Amino acid sequence: MRRGLSGLSWLLGLGLGANGFWMLLGPENWYLRVPGVAGTGPANVHFIRDVGCAYLVVSASLVWLAQSPRRAWPAAFAGATFLSLHALVHVWDTVAGRESASQLWVDAVPVIAPALIVLWLAWTAMRESQEEEP
Repeated sequence: MRRGLSGLSWLLGLGLGANGFWMLLGPENWYLRVPGVAGTGPANVHFIRDVGCAYLVVSASLVWLAQSPRRAWPAAFAGATFLSLHALVHVWDTVAGRESASQLWVDAVPVIAPALIVLWLAWTAMRESQEEEP
């Protein structure tokens, strides 16, 4: 994987990992400080921690992708699947009228963009590994 893509994998992996740890270690703090979250209903600490675990798995897949793209791209696709489904829930909630369009714009950078970027990183690593095969 090219150096810049590896750096992006590291950056996203560490950022999403930090979010996951925050969700696990301080779910109430996370709930109150992330823009728009408190407006979705009362905090469910157990559920916040569950989702934090998913973010840690995505983080691990991206760190592995940065280090070994030929072997890790399937794990990165699995992580991208979670992120993409999570982003689609946000889009669907907007389409169904459960969230405002302005909230979707708030969600664009922390929720939708990572899903698209991780899909692209996994796809790029897969294509590069296929090109390297004899």
